[in-house]
Formats: sequence, structure tokens, C-alpha cells
Amino acid sequence: MGNEADKKFTWVVKNFSSSQSAVTLSEKFVIGGCKWYLNLASPNGRKDNYFSLYLVVADYQTLPCGWKRNTKCRLTLVNQLSDKLSRQREQQLWFDQKTCVYGSRTMITLTKLTAKNGGFVVNDEVKIVVEVDVLEVIGGLDVLVSEESQEVTQQPLKRTKLNHDGALLVSASVDVNGFQVLPSQAESVRLIFKKHPDMAIEFRAKNQHLRTSCINLLLNLIETLCQSLQNLSIDDLRQAEKTLAYLKNSGFKVDWLELKLEQAKKTKIEWQIGESRVQELEEKLKGFKKQCSYVEALLEKQKEELKDLKHKCSDTEVLLEKEKAKVLAATRAPPLTLDDVV
Repeated sequence: MGNEADKKFTWVVKNFSSSQSAVTLSEKFVIGGCKWYLNLASPNGRKDNYFSLYLVVADYQTLPCGWKRNTKCRLTLVNQLSDKLSRQREQQLWFDQKTCVYGSRTMITLTKLTAKNGGFVVNDEVKIVVEVDVLEVIGGLDVLVSEESQEVTQQPLKRTKLNHDGALLVSASVDVNGFQVLPSQAESVRLIFKKHPDMAIEFRAKNQHLRTSCINLLLNLIETLCQSLQNLSIDDLRQAEKTLAYLKNSGFKVDWLELKLEQAKKTKIEWQIGESRVQELEEKLKGFKKQCSYVEALLEKQKEELKDLKHKCSDTEVLLEKEKAKVLAATRAPPLTLDDVV
């Protein structure tokens, strides 16, 4: 597994231009003890002008509940005339039940892909190379990897890591009250059984895979309820209800969890109503502040006009007093005599 060749898969798509299907799938291949396949959109299957390429976890629907794969992935659309012109997408990511596909919808335009002497289509063949460095696996390997052989066997739920030499490091699952769980989950499961010792008293399933799947569902449900209200959606709570119903039908006594879920739903709804009310009031406040700014500006203008009017009043009062003084002086002057006139 430390061999670089074991981390790479090359797919040569023949008769590329004549493909009539909307998508083309590669054969399944194994890298890092896990099964994969490639998915591409052929030119005749695309409505836009882009070529899409994806790496997909094979048989992800049947993998154990809670499975995860930490990987470094690189997809390369090989330019067969010049390596420098090859197109690549590279990322480190966790594959899980929600993210079982990695790739690009716009890997390259079909115009560049099919350009004559462009190097991507040679002899009507397209060459694709995928490299996957599997760093950690939760949920078991699809394939048991050894130096002598590659025997295809579904493994029980385990956490698998690689050391610096690329060798597998496997920590076996831990038994808690008859359920096989990951070492990292053991403390949480013990706490659950300590608080609810009769939780699984009516759970009759003997199949260890089913028992582990149910415990993982329970842990995922609790993890969902521990999320903040901002990150918890109504759809999440509806899915949690379905999970809870499945656990009850399987024989788990989870009335205590049902109460928590109902409370979470009630709180989430109240939070959403509160959020809507807050947004509504914020919009109103924004409008009122805008009106206040307008009135304040108008008031400042009117204050200036009032100040100007007061100044004019003051000047007019001064002139009025002067004119009154003149009139008073004129009324107090003695009348003219005959001598003054003649």
C-alpha cells in the first residue's frame, strides 16, 4: 500500500467521440483497500460546453452506517502531447454518506477537449488518471490488502490508518454492552447505557453489522441534537424523527431521546419565529432610522432658516426703533411761525 503505483488508476476511454450515453462509467477499481469508479459526461451527453469528471465511492449505499474515508485525491485529464497542458483537480477531503463524489463539472470546455491536435483526444481516445492517497478509513475496508494477495472481503466496522511507511494500522472495535463500536465511541456509548441501562433490553438483533449500524444511528442522532440551532435545520430534525422511529421499531427504548427531539423541534421553531421577527423589526427600524435622518436633516435646514429669520427680525427691530425715534422727534418739534415761513 506504500507503493505509489497502488494509489493510481489509469482509464483510457476508447471511441470517445462516438459515445451516445449521457455518462460513461469506468470499471470499479481498488485503491487503499477501497473500491472506486470514475464517472464522466460524454460530449453527446452534455447540454453545456463543459466536460465533467468525478471520482465516486463504489457501493456507497451498502457501506456500514457511519463510514468515512479521509483521502488526498487528484484527477488528471491527460494531455497526450504535453504534460504541462494536462488538466488537474486536487483536494484533501473526507468521503462519507453525504459526500461520496469528488470532481469537477467544468473540468475543461468541450471546445478545448476536442480541438484538433489539442492533445486531449488522440486516436479518439481520452486518458484519465486518478490518484488517491487513503489516509484513514472508518467503517472497514472493501478489500483486505496484503503483500501476497488482494482478497475481496467486507470488513467489520474498524478505524484504519496509515503509518509513515504506508502500512495499515487497524484498531479493532470495542464491545460495549454487546455492541461493537469504535474506540473513540466507547466512552459515549458507555455513558448512554449508564444513564439508560434498559435502552436495548428489547433489541433482539444478533447480526453484529446491524447492531453496530443501529448504535451508529443512535450516536448520529445524538450528535444532531447537540448541534447549535443555527446549524440545525428543520429537515435535519425531520430526518432525526425518521431515525428515531427506526430505532424504536428495532427495539430500542428511546423515549428519553424522543422528548429531547420534541424539545429541539419546539425550540427550533421558536428560534425561527424569533429570527423572522427580529428580521422584520430590523427592517422596520432601518426604515424609521431613514425617516429620522430625513427629518433631522429637514430640521437642521429649518433651524438655519429660523436663525436667519431671527437675524432679520433683529435688524428690522433696530431700523424700526430708529424710524420711531425720527417720528417722535418730528412730532415734538414746535410749529413754524410766520417769521419762519416768510
